[in-house]
Amino acid sequence: MASLESARDGAENVERAAENVTEHPVFENIARGGFVMSGLVHVLIGVIALRMALGDSSADADQGGALRAVASAPGGVILLWIGGLAMAALVIWHVAEAWFGARWKDDGTETIVHVVRTLGKAVVYGALAVTALRFAAGGSSDSGQQTSEVTAGLLGGAAGRIAVVMVGLVVLGIGCYHVHKGASRGFEDDLRIPRGQQIARAIVVTGVLGYVAKGIALLGVGLMFGWAGLGADPEKATGLDGALQSTASLPAGGIALAVIGAGLVLYGIYAALRSRYAPM
Repeated sequence: MASLESARDGAENVERAAENVTEHPVFENIARGGFVMSGLVHVLIGVIALRMALGDSSADADQGGALRAVASAPGGVILLWIGGLAMAALVIWHVAEAWFGARWKDDGTETIVHVVRTLGKAVVYGALAVTALRFAAGGSSDSGQQTSEVTAGLLGGAAGRIAVVMVGLVVLGIGCYHVHKGASRGFEDDLRIPRGQQIARAIVVTGVLGYVAKGIALLGVGLMFGWAGLGADPEKATGLDGALQSTASLPAGGIALAVIGAGLVLYGIYAALRSRYAPM
């Protein structure tokens, strides 16, 4: 009995220490830097997409292409180290938010939605943090090729093809979520927006257009995965870069790609603004 109480006290002390760390102003500011790095990546992806719309397909319009561009710039490696560590801090903050949010919320359904959504964000920022730190350490990757290779391994059997189609459906769902969140201005619930100021208008404009554009891009990725799974063709599952290249090949695709690229730039600006106005 005494050992059980001691273990419980120890767990409570660890929990209290974790809460103190994640609420510390220094940790908070570092985590906010993760939003800024995410914004930079989206701006660069948007710029690459705009270049593709003008006929330049030499760069990859995905996270790898964006981070490769940062790494090649003067001081880019240092920026990647700082940004990668900041996003790692943001991952820790999201995990803590999921844990403590689950402890504080009374509604079971609301708690599940909160935990799934928050941990989903942690996974996204975690993947971006790992990629940024890998580039900072001198590594490189072709995410489209890696996606095709992984997909090829799954398409060897019926279960694998079903898994690829399911991935496509999940990405389609995420894309629809982004479009809805932008069109309905649901992102405003994530921020403390100062009312009656120019910055409030900038947040709304970049949030609406940015979320919708990112959602459309993700819908393209989801369709590519679904197509790959149904047709057992791993070359179709190439991620965001492949989806944008496919968009460029459609009638009036250059115009559509330019609109998506401009929207991704706006989403990047929104992410940077979020670093200032998101409650932590």
